[in-house]
Amino acid sequence: MERLRNPELINLKGNTAIVTGGAMGIGFGISQRLSEAGANVVIADINKEVGRLTMQLLPPEMSHFVEADVTSESQVEEMVRQTVNRFGSLDILVNNAGIYPVKPVLEMTLEDWNRVITTNLTSVFLACREGAKQMIKQGHGGKIINMGSVDSIKPWAVGLAHYDASKHAIWGFSKNLALELAPHRIAVNVVAPGDIDTEGSRPNGIAPLDISSTQIPLGRRGTSDDVARVVLSLASAISDYRTGTITVVDGGWLLTSKGK
Repeated sequence: MERLRNPELINLKGNTAIVTGGAMGIGFGISQRLSEAGANVVIADINKEVGRLTMQLLPPEMSHFVEADVTSESQVEEMVRQTVNRFGSLDILVNNAGIYPVKPVLEMTLEDWNRVITTNLTSVFLACREGAKQMIKQGHGGKIINMGSVDSIKPWAVGLAHYDASKHAIWGFSKNLALELAPHRIAVNVVAPGDIDTEGSRPNGIAPLDISSTQIPLGRRGTSDDVARVVLSLASAISDYRTGTITVVDGGWLLTSKGK
């Protein structure tokens, strides 16, 4: 195997990435890091206004915005089609879009359940299927990174049963998909964030599921960039021999007596 110099290990020049839910929060942090590493970045997001504003912070010649509802099969297909038309390939797929409304099971409607499962899980299936088809067609492998959660491993709080079901399922789906796509040199891995301080975690400025930093061994809540750095590693040559893994980014919360 060719020995790469350290700068080459994270050089993504010539690669094209899609980041779903990439207009803000963790998704935008990921988009920034991939762009800094030289990748062309397609931000796919349902929020057109925020997406257009976000695009102003990335190099225009290396970025593109696609308004997409990733629960729609036709819109996911169009997302991949626009990416290839704009940059000629799809090499990195980051499935980051997701929601986590809080509601106990006994108060949950079927509509509540379906909305979370469709947004968090079905969207990942659709994007992985279409993204993998394109990567196989190109014939030089690829990287798929699916956003799980510490809830893929342990429940965070009562009221997130539908969210936990979706995140557990992403972990199981990703392991099986990693086996299926390995012959095509397409790696599939999961990132599992813990308590990350983003706009989405603070509706109206309040974090309803916030935990004290004293409960986190590293002493602070995570940032979008904490997650983005891990995604960058998985998208780069640093992680060429990793597939079917889950990487927890939680400051050690799962190690605590309350978290384990």
